[in-house]
Amino acid sequence: MFSRGKIISPQRHRLLRQVSKSSKVELNELDAKWTKRWREASPNNSIHPSKHLVDPDAESFYCLSMFPYPSGMLHMGHLRVYTISDVISRFKRLKGYNVIHPMGWDAFGLPAENAAFERGINPAVWTESNIAKMKEQMNLMLADFDWEREISTCSPDYYKWTQKIFLLLYEHGLVYRKEAEINWDPVDMTVLANEQVDAEGRSWRSGAIVEKRNLEQWFIAITKYAQDLNQDMKVLDQWPNKVKAMQRNWIGESHGVEITFPTDSNYDITVFTSRPETLFVAQFLALSLNHPIVKEAAELDEGLAMFIEENKETDFSSKNGYLITSIKASIPIDVQNNVRKEFDIPVYAAPYVIGSYGLGAVMGCPAHDERDFEFWSLHNSSKPIKRIVGDSNPAVAKTLSLEQAYTDKNGKLYDGSILSNGLTSLGIYHGKTTKEAASLITKALTDAKVGNKKVQFRLRDWLISRQRYWGAPIPMIHCHSCGTVPVPDEELPVMLPKLDSSKFKNGNPLSNLDEFVNTSCPSCGGPAKRDTDTMDTFMDSSWYFFRYLDSQNTKMPFSKAKATENMPVDMYIGGVEHAILHLLYSRFISKFLGRIGLWDGQHFKNEPIRQLVTQGMVHGKTFSDPHNGRCLKPDELDLSTPDQPKIIPSGETPVITFEKMSKSKYNGADPGTCIKKYGADATRAHMLFQAPISDVLNWNEEQILGINRWLHKVISLGQSILQGFNNSPIARPTNETLTEAKDITLNGKYYESIKFNESEFALYNEVLEYVNKVANSIEVDLTFNTIISDLMKLTNVLVSSLKSGHFLHPELLLDSYKKLLIIMSPITPCVSEECWENISLQLNQEARSIFFEKYPVAQKLETSNINFNVFVNGKIRALFTGNKNLIEANDEFIVQEIRKHGQTAEYLGSSIKKLIVKPGMISVVTAK
Repeated sequence: MFSRGKIISPQRHRLLRQVSKSSKVELNELDAKWTKRWREASPNNSIHPSKHLVDPDAESFYCLSMFPYPSGMLHMGHLRVYTISDVISRFKRLKGYNVIHPMGWDAFGLPAENAAFERGINPAVWTESNIAKMKEQMNLMLADFDWEREISTCSPDYYKWTQKIFLLLYEHGLVYRKEAEINWDPVDMTVLANEQVDAEGRSWRSGAIVEKRNLEQWFIAITKYAQDLNQDMKVLDQWPNKVKAMQRNWIGESHGVEITFPTDSNYDITVFTSRPETLFVAQFLALSLNHPIVKEAAELDEGLAMFIEENKETDFSSKNGYLITSIKASIPIDVQNNVRKEFDIPVYAAPYVIGSYGLGAVMGCPAHDERDFEFWSLHNSSKPIKRIVGDSNPAVAKTLSLEQAYTDKNGKLYDGSILSNGLTSLGIYHGKTTKEAASLITKALTDAKVGNKKVQFRLRDWLISRQRYWGAPIPMIHCHSCGTVPVPDEELPVMLPKLDSSKFKNGNPLSNLDEFVNTSCPSCGGPAKRDTDTMDTFMDSSWYFFRYLDSQNTKMPFSKAKATENMPVDMYIGGVEHAILHLLYSRFISKFLGRIGLWDGQHFKNEPIRQLVTQGMVHGKTFSDPHNGRCLKPDELDLSTPDQPKIIPSGETPVITFEKMSKSKYNGADPGTCIKKYGADATRAHMLFQAPISDVLNWNEEQILGINRWLHKVISLGQSILQGFNNSPIARPTNETLTEAKDITLNGKYYESIKFNESEFALYNEVLEYVNKVANSIEVDLTFNTIISDLMKLTNVLVSSLKSGHFLHPELLLDSYKKLLIIMSPITPCVSEECWENISLQLNQEARSIFFEKYPVAQKLETSNINFNVFVNGKIRALFTGNKNLIEANDEFIVQEIRKHGQTAEYLGSSIKKLIVKPGMISVVTAK
């Protein structure tokens, strides 16, 4: 154990015997030894023995890694993200920060429910058993989490407050229930948000083709925050640009005009366009299948009704369309800005128009939109296309082809000039730029009361209803007399009832539980029904970083003071796959909680995350058959010679690639197996060394041997330095050139003044350079792969210094070695601790953990000596180190200094005609 005093003598003798064998120690044996020691020394059973001694008034640093779903097994991706966050946290503690480094479990959701259903057990039992397994794996990784802050989203202590936040949203007009066309997963039997359906119309979980249904659903009006969510990204300067771009695209802020097209029926059709300058070449309107006009027309048009039925599952990329013959529209103004009612614009029903986005209607301009061009070409191939925007050079304009839309490579309309052509006369708009024309047309539409400026967002309200059991129950009650009534605070949480396995089947078992459904109305006391939907699990994860700060609070979700003091999260680490949904919802809920006064983050626009780090995936080595590409199982391979694998049946060489780890490719790697084989330190260092954080990491276990050799070198280096420290007297060579260094601390001892030779100056400054490089790599550049290479280089610097033959002060050598151990301790805590203990035992010093130390801080030493090249009659004859003030000395003194070094004297002769002295150079001209 660690002690603040001396270790008792018998124990010290036993440990000293261990020290003598330390250079031969197996790295994987250190993990159990040191985790046991750390826990014994820590009052809160932490594997960081000094964490509880951090100054509570010190500046906080909130380091957060995305909490996992408790599937029962951590993979290499988890090892990567948790190693990164652990290194940062340990480093910041060495720097004196009050570090917040929590962990918890994103425990609700479909996977747990489906897994429990398959096994005939309750999801709670399955989830708790998985949490225990994964927690054990995290300990194997030496992940130094604040377990006293642990949360689990399936705990009533947590989802009580998720329900309260839902009710606060409802209270502030941000929650509503309506019948809506939804995405129904026929396999998982639940609703999916639009964000959970891929471009092919498949469920992100089951892979099934999603069906469209109309159901009463709960929505959160995130669109009311769309503008803030988009504009406030300007403060997120420490987020990856690609993540911000993904969020901007998802929010989809568009500035344009709503235009009302009159029709020859009883309805007008309103569309939104961001390019009003194309109004005069609109050639059709397209309506969503659930647009009111389409629904009414279908009642009288069997063909349209059949088209709607056949296309209700059609992908949004479809160009199918049905011409509604009962209605035609008119462009609302003409090119002289007069009201126009010439009903010559056909109207189509088209599945590519999204009913829940915007107005469910699109203005089709085939010349200037690729999708419109393809649709028109399919349905009106014989009719000419009208173009309005072209090149201002008439010669160029005539050569523009109409075999495709006039757009740039991204499908966007070019800016150009408004030009009349054979199909379109543009009157007062001819020759205007697109910007000028857009402004004038908008004004004309507004004056005619058939249009107005509008900002539109692609983002849609957040559908949170899920017809499944394993989630937070929505705390609402339906009363025949009072309508929908919120559950009172004193009745929270609405507990998820415990179910036996016989109750589980696809769909929502809550709706079949009379004891859950039947209740009384909080308003009138009459009979009522509970809402049986549960919340989208993104609701659980949208605020969990607040709860970590006050996880035991029973009065409120979290303390305003604690949240205001410690938010936003200083560094958030996780996969880029969460770039839109989780991060967008988290930003929204944080802004809402700030706006209603639960925390004050106005200095950072109520944004929850200051710096976002997205690590790349970990790919595994994949072996496949060279003839048919089939992935090979481990028992089909001879890997006795790792760099020359063979297929056992054929003796052929397999094809080797690195691909996403999966069971079907037999390329997965268990972090626990690797740690037990090589030790946590080597595994962690290897994970960091293999690739930059944001890059895909190709996991190659064979290459870990280089890390292994380095760590053993560090251990044996300590033995060599300690042997020299104990045996060598501090006696310098008599002919050394020394320079005074002031106010310096070596090995814990303060020197007001000490003299160093040039080698010592160089070593001190080189060590300090690496200390600063490692710090910069961790907290500024996030180049963790270069940290390992720098630590290896610093190790080699110390080894070379020992072998150089130059006199080096023993205190300086030991101090340099200690600095190496301290700066590598966040990455390799066990080896660093082992070597640190060896020092204290050998020198009979206090046995104190390395994690009580502070990160080295020192100024570079400036020497008064510089190197001089000596030229005699134009030829270089010597190099020596001398005081930089030598250039101000008289010639006789300079010559004496030159003659002291090497064979220069025989070249100088006895007669010197001229002496030229400059910084770093002495030129001597002698008599011929």
